[in-house]
Amino acid sequence: MKIISILSSGRKNGNTAHFATEIESELQEIGKIYETPMVFERIRLSELNLKFCCGCRLCFDKGEGCCPLTDDLLAIRDKISQADGIILGSPVYVEDVNGIMKNWIDRMAFNSHRPAFAGKAAIVITTSGGGSTMHAANTMATALNTWGFQVAGKTKFRAGSNILEHEIKTRYDRKIKQTAKKLFDSIQSQSVGCSSFNSLMFFKVQQKHWQKNTPKQETYDYRYWKNKGWIEPSCKYYTPLDTGHLKVMIARLAGSLVALFFV
Repeated sequence: MKIISILSSGRKNGNTAHFATEIESELQEIGKIYETPMVFERIRLSELNLKFCCGCRLCFDKGEGCCPLTDDLLAIRDKISQADGIILGSPVYVEDVNGIMKNWIDRMAFNSHRPAFAGKAAIVITTSGGGSTMHAANTMATALNTWGFQVAGKTKFRAGSNILEHEIKTRYDRKIKQTAKKLFDSIQSQSVGCSSFNSLMFFKVQQKHWQKNTPKQETYDYRYWKNKGWIEPSCKYYTPLDTGHLKVMIARLAGSLVALFFV
């Protein structure tokens, strides 16, 4: 099982990195219990070359390979494609993700049109010096959901300016264990075709969009959905499902209701 931690803090050994490390350590222990080898990789967005989106729309209209910005973005995408799950973490800046994370999300927006990460799981973590709402976590989770991820959990940690290792164990040991187990279980459930309610609902909303907005001439995005077979009314999710019929039915109904307002 391969897990990639994608962190946006400018501090290599800051709070976000500390909590990601503790979650990775707990995942390693869970892997031992279930006899599942665990492989970890860390991506520090602040250390990579990620230019700002120029709004040309080429990634939407012709595919992300046509982006005029030559940087590390597609290498990150490829690494995620090879992983089973991710830990996405950002410090909270003014009640939202920091600019590095927001820029990365903006540059990955083509995945909102062409969800490439179906069958993969994620957890979202945020760190803040003082109290914060879930707004920053929701920013990341919403992006991941539209990219096809199953978001297993959103966890915020209040850590002060720079939390010490022994404080993490004392204050947040249970929370870390719960967060790690959610990601592990979500990856396992994805492997047998089980999906969360939110993932099923997000799929239905996107499916409704393409069923309602069929272009006069096929676009790159529409062709992607059509070739996947996702537009067909009989298709219930990006990947084959082994989820309870009632859960799927209710999630799709909820998605249809949401689509009335946003599609």
